[in-house]
Amino acid sequence: GIILSGGHDVDPYNYGEDPMLKIGEVFPKRDVFDMELYKTAIKLKKPIFGICRGYQIINVINGGTLYQDLSYADFVKIKHDQVDNPTQATHFVDLEEGTFLKNILGKEYKVNSFHHQIIKDVAPEFKVVAKSSDGVVESIEKITEDSFIIGVQWHPEALTYGGDTTMLKIFHHLIGKAETLHQAKEMHKHFLSVDTHTDTPFWFKRAGFSIADRERNRVNIPKMQEGKLDGVFLAAFIGQGKRDEASLQEAVQKVTGLIEGIRKQAELNKDLCGIAVTNQDFIRLKNEGKKAFFIGIENGYGIGKDLANIAKFKAMGVNYITLCHSYDNDICDSSTHTKKEWDGLSPFGEEVVKEMNRQGIMVDMSHASEKSFWDVIKLSKAPIICSHSSSMAMCKHDRNLTDEQLKALAQNGGVAQVCLLDRYINEDYKNASLTDAIEHIDHMVKVAGIDHVGIGSDFDGGGGIIGCESDNDFIQITVKLIEKGYTEEDIAKIWGGNLMRVLDEVQATASVKTL
Repeated sequence: GIILSGGHDVDPYNYGEDPMLKIGEVFPKRDVFDMELYKTAIKLKKPIFGICRGYQIINVINGGTLYQDLSYADFVKIKHDQVDNPTQATHFVDLEEGTFLKNILGKEYKVNSFHHQIIKDVAPEFKVVAKSSDGVVESIEKITEDSFIIGVQWHPEALTYGGDTTMLKIFHHLIGKAETLHQAKEMHKHFLSVDTHTDTPFWFKRAGFSIADRERNRVNIPKMQEGKLDGVFLAAFIGQGKRDEASLQEAVQKVTGLIEGIRKQAELNKDLCGIAVTNQDFIRLKNEGKKAFFIGIENGYGIGKDLANIAKFKAMGVNYITLCHSYDNDICDSSTHTKKEWDGLSPFGEEVVKEMNRQGIMVDMSHASEKSFWDVIKLSKAPIICSHSSSMAMCKHDRNLTDEQLKALAQNGGVAQVCLLDRYINEDYKNASLTDAIEHIDHMVKVAGIDHVGIGSDFDGGGGIIGCESDNDFIQITVKLIEKGYTEEDIAKIWGGNLMRVLDEVQATASVKTL
């Protein structure tokens, strides 16, 4: 956690003003340091507490402004620059309902006061927490799904030193937040974490793109490092097209090109990452301090109508194939825009599933119709997965899984990976949040069991919700699960243990053995 402490005045240059006559001493180098520290703490999702100058820094860096001296604000009526002992409180502040400090301090609290600058314009997205009787803003906060930021104009550390045990609760809460974040990060050292579905390979075609850079997209190595994510499935996605022979050949070529692009990114950045095909590859890469790239194909349209392409893609490192996407294809009916062409799995689809079992490739039933799901779960000789599908009971959407499907998946030994796409998480999709996603995980665990749930973000393919928008936010899932009472063993299963178990079983039951 980060505490931004008191000190010099904030240079008015930082909020677009020239210095006025009554400004105090400024320290521009410290302004730069504090602001960069704040930005880094935000990036790493650390809890932040600003005191006096630190409170003003928080307001300024987020777009707010200051009065450079109390005398420039004509509404000020009480003395804010006290001469008393700093451990003594001198004036009251009124606290707003529904705020963090209100819950700790009550409706009104007496504070100390050692400042001659005050907030003029409150930073956007920040809530006013407390005001003095003359209207001076004394505290602001931003407490959201992925941020815990509080600032106070007074000096709670001095009051605490003087014996104020109520004020001490602020520090205890900050430390508690920091300890949980630290606990989450320590956990990730002990287990493998993997996101089972992303569409990032589309970015690989952009000139100059490198997955080793902290790009604008949601999945890259720096963000994986920040979020403590060890591995990611990169999907070679192809939308549904025509099904004539020429179009099918073109689809095969396109998927081949996307897979080659994944392998090229891994080769260009081989000091930071590598291709993983097995669980042992994953363990080795983590031990080497590298990120693991697994390969999947989204939409079986990409194999054409030639079963030999399944073996070809297996040799290229493919670990799963999602049988369809948002339209019916030659393999099965989709859950979306379906015409129920096959009433589930097609005869060719039956052969595809058998060949995937033979090759040791996981059968992925995300996007497939419910009838297709039941056909495959009956036919497959190995456990199946749903690489990015959430709970129908929690959010009614054709892409989600019913409780009956989740129970069947558990009996099959498979795993369903909660998808972080807003419309699959909350029917009020604009407000879909990390809290909602945790509720999906919780429900799916209760229905299917702790051994059959995981996480597949769909990042760079539509995924991203409030509080979990990219790989650097993934550590917050672990934080939320800890707060829910999940053990490290449980969290390890959700983050990768379950999926790796299925991968091991699928590869072990394959009749085609590869080196």
